[in-house]
Amino acid sequence: MKSTMLKLLASLFALSLIAAACGDDDVAEDTSADSGDADALAAAEDALAAAEAAKEAAEADAEAARAEAEEAAAAAGDGGDDNPLAGTAVRITGPVRSPAEVAGLQGALDIFADENDMTIFYVGSADWESEINVQIEAGTPPDISIFPQPGKLADFANDGFVLPLPDDVTASVSQNWSAGAMGFGNVGGVQYGVPDKTDLKSLVWYQPARWEAAGYEVPTTLDGLWELSNQMIADGNTPWCVGIESGTATGWAFTDWVEDIMLRRHSGETYDAWTSGDLLFSSPEVSGVMQEVLDIWNTPGMVYAQGGTIASTSFRDNGEPLVNGECFMHRQASFFSAFFPDGTPVQDGSEGAIDVFQFPQGDTDPPIVLTAGTLVGAFTDSPAVWAVMEYFGSPEFANRRQQIQKDAKGGGDVLSGFNTANQNVDRSLWNPLEQSFLEIMANNDVRFDGSDLMPADVGAGTFWEQGTAMVNGEATVEEAAAIIDASWPS
Repeated sequence: MKSTMLKLLASLFALSLIAAACGDDDVAEDTSADSGDADALAAAEDALAAAEAAKEAAEADAEAARAEAEEAAAAAGDGGDDNPLAGTAVRITGPVRSPAEVAGLQGALDIFADENDMTIFYVGSADWESEINVQIEAGTPPDISIFPQPGKLADFANDGFVLPLPDDVTASVSQNWSAGAMGFGNVGGVQYGVPDKTDLKSLVWYQPARWEAAGYEVPTTLDGLWELSNQMIADGNTPWCVGIESGTATGWAFTDWVEDIMLRRHSGETYDAWTSGDLLFSSPEVSGVMQEVLDIWNTPGMVYAQGGTIASTSFRDNGEPLVNGECFMHRQASFFSAFFPDGTPVQDGSEGAIDVFQFPQGDTDPPIVLTAGTLVGAFTDSPAVWAVMEYFGSPEFANRRQQIQKDAKGGGDVLSGFNTANQNVDRSLWNPLEQSFLEIMANNDVRFDGSDLMPADVGAGTFWEQGTAMVNGEATVEEAAAIIDASWPS
């Protein structure tokens, strides 16, 4: 197994070289064309040759690893028949990358791997959205990947890249998840995705003791929230911590604000028409909401951005300034509990303790809350891959990930940052605050993250990009909406 693992890691390293070469190829060509530098052209050609050689070496190493695994299984004799997963390896990629989250994810996978005498390794990346495209184009996808956008999974399913689930895997996972949760991984009536994580997005994080000392009360309406924000400014306080930087995914935090307010200014049916492409971004409904977000953020004194500007501040870097008193509110999903400083008290009445309130109701009644989550999709057809896919949808995976991720955050009653709508998990493993997230979802109408539902070129493309441009003042709402509408697949 050690030899197999070394060869697999060598293959993985070689594939990373290929991805890097593919990612730099266009830059190298542009630079040589602009400068006429023969050395640059030669260097580009050398890089391409090296990439081809690395690809051949990777394929050879992967084939050797598979052969060695087969030999090991054959040598096991009857034991190999009893454990068909022995000696196999599964490679997984995704956007999960914070230390606590990776610890929980990889730790839960390691338990399953040890139980089955196999190897499972996860590689996370801030640039997952672009890297998975490069890997597909190069013909070197992972065995499994974690998708933060159902729209991206649907695109790959329609193009024949991800594989439909075997019926027995779908049946097993469906015992643990609602039909609605399973539906986000269903494309054209065929199940491609397994849900593995659920987040509630319509939340505002705050410190109740600081609010009480300042004389503030939790608002019950959206207009009341804006009135309170202006009152805080008048009192010399900064209402909001905001940051939308997230590597190649920069801009998604802006789209979350737009989606939450769309669900408060307009009906769920209007929201559905927008996310399906029947209602244009240039419509008064959508453009009006995007302008509302920008007007709030651009109000002098409204926002604290730790990185200097909203677009240069990572979405992760808002927990510490909230705890340190740089702002009074941060609108972010349930998973954000993983990004507060270790040891931050929760709901204990102390001065620094954090809590949440539901992003308040707007013009819709009853309220509609925004949710999101991740799904796993498979690129390789093998018993080992389908066994891991089924495990992702099990309560055992969720329970183990929760416990390990909670321990990585310090243990006890801490907020882990991992939430799930798996119906059969041990809820006692979750903090009471995190248990309340499910109550909010159960007691309100819900919609899934809009940009995640849209085709990837729009939701994870122009919407993010033009959202960032609007925040930076590089595009008006009218200009940005026109570009986004033009990018929608015909």
